[in-house]
Amino acid sequence: MQNVLVEDPFVFESHWAKKPLYAALVPDEIFKGSHFERRFVTPFGKAWEELAVVAAQHGMGKGERGFAVKGMVRTGRLQRVAEVLNRLEHSQGGKKPKPNWDEELSYILEGGGELLPTTVICDLYAVNNVDGSRLAFELKAPLPNSDQTKVSKEKLLKLHAMEPLQVEHAYFALPYNPYGKREDYSWSFPGRWFDMRNDKVVLIGSEFWETIGGIGTYDAFIEAVNELGAEYKSRIYREFLGIEPPEGSLDPRL
Repeated sequence: MQNVLVEDPFVFESHWAKKPLYAALVPDEIFKGSHFERRFVTPFGKAWEELAVVAAQHGMGKGERGFAVKGMVRTGRLQRVAEVLNRLEHSQGGKKPKPNWDEELSYILEGGGELLPTTVICDLYAVNNVDGSRLAFELKAPLPNSDQTKVSKEKLLKLHAMEPLQVEHAYFALPYNPYGKREDYSWSFPGRWFDMRNDKVVLIGSEFWETIGGIGTYDAFIEAVNELGAEYKSRIYREFLGIEPPEGSLDPRL
């Protein structure tokens, strides 16, 4: 609210000067809403990580952001990681190859050579205090771009190629699914690197939250957000949009 009200407010005159065609055709309030959305969504990536740390600490015992996993990977495996990524990035004979995590990892693990020190910075690292298992996550926004996803896949392949393993599990995770069911997820960019519907290394929505926090974590998270929602929506209506909240607009059930 400090950002959109004080530091970087929506200025109607500036909007008309920069986008006269758009301003002539579309009500200013539409672009004022998009102005707010961009300044809300972009910094929320860190908020997801912070929430995930809390869930991991309560559900598993330990959670940490930006953790450096250090291990050894054979040169042949590193070469095969690069080969797999290159194959997914470029069409072969006019056809785009389809990602398949199990086949790709199996191929990479057949690589030999000398062991090289390798460090992977993961978005979230968690340790289960009960059985000692270690988990690493690449946690991205629900609609990640292709470059982000490629980097995440490279990290995950290196984590799974370490010898000995420094984490028992490593996942590509999205905090929620804007398409509803996993089988309906259809954002094309991450689909270039992962089979988003079938790869076991992919966790979406409740799958992720319950992996780090236990059964019911996702539902508890949604319930808590709904409790906070009425207060924040009220402020946004009155302080940013300058209108009174429409009837029923603050009820999360509607």
